[in-house]
Amino acid sequence: MNARRLKKKRKNARWHDKRFKKKSLDIFKKFDPLEGASQAKGIVLEKVEKEAKQPNSAMRKCCRVQLIKNSKKVTAFIPGNLAQRFIEEHDEVLIERIGGKQGRAKGDIPGVRFQVIKVNDQPLRRLVKGKIEKGRR
Repeated sequence: MNARRLKKKRKNARWHDKRFKKKSLDIFKKFDPLEGASQAKGIVLEKVEKEAKQPNSAMRKCCRVQLIKNSKKVTAFIPGNLAQRFIEEHDEVLIERIGGKQGRAKGDIPGVRFQVIKVNDQPLRRLVKGKIEKGRR
């Protein structure tokens, strides 16, 4: 009798834990801008610079992207040295999640969960390395 009561108490107490509640109710899936997909296409609205968190003082190059499939706006990091030169407004980009922990922002960029991997169907990494030139749209 007593063990059953303790078990029931523990089961109810778990709902006060924020992580358990989020996991059980699938909160991430409900508010995920990519709607469960690993990658998504979008249009660049503007290029922005985000300030890195302490103790770093760099300006991280990012861009605001409007997703094609649901018109949601997200901020995406532009990886690579001087890679922002290859991205202009109204370009079509492919974004993916940055591999941070449990859908949170990665590294020292606050509020940025995505990164650009392709610009106008050209891989950004190869553009930065100079192996290919940016295609005309």
